[in-house]
Amino acid sequence: MDKQMMKGVGFAFLGFAVFSGHDALIKSLRDYSVFQILFFATLFSYVPFSIALSLGADAVHLRPKQPKMVLLRSCFMAATGILAFTAFGQLPMTEVYAILFTSPMMISVLAIMFLNEKIHAFRWFAIVLGLVGVLVVLRPGVSGLNGGHLAALGAAFCSSFASILARKMGGDEHVAAATLWPMVLGLAVNGGLMIGAYQPMLMEVMFKMFAIGVLGLIGTTLVLQGYRNAPAQFVAPIQYSQMLWAIMYGTLFFYEKPDRYVLLGCSLIVLSGLLIVWRETRISKQKPALSTRNFRAVAGPPMRSSELDK
Repeated sequence: MDKQMMKGVGFAFLGFAVFSGHDALIKSLRDYSVFQILFFATLFSYVPFSIALSLGADAVHLRPKQPKMVLLRSCFMAATGILAFTAFGQLPMTEVYAILFTSPMMISVLAIMFLNEKIHAFRWFAIVLGLVGVLVVLRPGVSGLNGGHLAALGAAFCSSFASILARKMGGDEHVAAATLWPMVLGLAVNGGLMIGAYQPMLMEVMFKMFAIGVLGLIGTTLVLQGYRNAPAQFVAPIQYSQMLWAIMYGTLFFYEKPDRYVLLGCSLIVLSGLLIVWRETRISKQKPALSTRNFRAVAGPPMRSSELDK
């Protein structure tokens, strides 16, 4: 591995570590409305994003070339943020990550229906392996399931569908438009929904919401730099390092201790995702499913490599 690839891997590792801190802060605000957290976090990230955008993108790039597709993708991203933030407030971080990491499996299945992709036996094996991992984590009928589990599954699905829409749009849509409009829609939706649930906030809470927004931007930037400097097959699997951060944050700050079933199920899900990424990077020029963190509704998702240089 040369220096540039090591640099890319390092950027990605730092980026996903930042995202884990971002998620821990979300969990620490679980007594507040999800809509309120999302609104202010997005608002605080929107200001530096707009400044950077004004310095680096022409106004013409902000106008969507496929407005209906951009709007639909923005809706799924808004839903992803609401559902993911809800899950972090109700479940241990390890369980949320375990469920969110099923996104590559969902993308593989959705790609059959909407992109006419063919799934061969190897990837079906990986999908079934991941499904077994989910069942081990959730243990339906044995452990108690709640709305947090459904929210995490919903977030994984909406994230996956947003990724399918991004692929369907291809490289025609500029990264500025594909990032800006989900943020604008998120502000509008969460601003409207938080009205009835708004709670006055202490300065400490405001600072945490500010940090969530800024960390979302920093994490996105670092991961993008990772993909610019290293091949996808080296960068995408690093997302699974978040499980280590989840265990650490959960233990230190939230008194969470994942049991052996959660750890076993997580291992199967991670292995499934790694197999899918490995297979996809061998047969496709597109970046693998894990390269898009569409459940990040604050700063917008990393885009595919073909879009990064626009």
